Amino acid sequence: MSRLAAGVVLVTAQEPPLDPDDPGAPTGEDVGMTATAFLSVSLDPPLVLVSLRTGARMDELLDEQPLWAVSVLSESQRHIAGRFAMRGRVSDRLLFADIPYTRGEYSGAPLVGGALATLECRTEQRVPAGDHTLVIGRVLTARVPSAEGGPLTYFRGRYRQLG
Repeated sequence: MSRLAAGVVLVTAQEPPLDPDDPGAPTGEDVGMTATAFLSVSLDPPLVLVSLRTGARMDELLDEQPLWAVSVLSESQRHIAGRFAMRGRVSDRLLFADIPYTRGEYSGAPLVGGALATLECRTEQRVPAGDHTLVIGRVLTARVPSAEGGPLTYFRGRYRQLG
């Protein structure tokens, strides 16, 4: 499968508040994960799919948090992809520290500034598949904040640019 080129996205979600009954309770941490197994499933209704390693932090979070977001990374955002793909990394709060982003109106999740496209999604279905979970989400919003640059791709174990 390393011979199949794939686009690179950042999947993000916000942990639910520590005490959902207390409006003054602090919100949970933002969480992000680089993914290359992301695709369109249906146009009507608009559905997308992301494949998550079972038991990964994002898999566990999306099991309890139905709202999440996706930023389609541009070729100039390789550093973001690498940062959120690291194993044994520092807290996500530090990973987001110097990345420009806005919050999604539905999900509250970070949407990366300069991304080629951003989506907000609500989980419709979770499908166990071997050592991964396929999360199918209904697209709530889709935007094209930046038309600059080409897509970041992943091929033969490395991030690449088209052309």
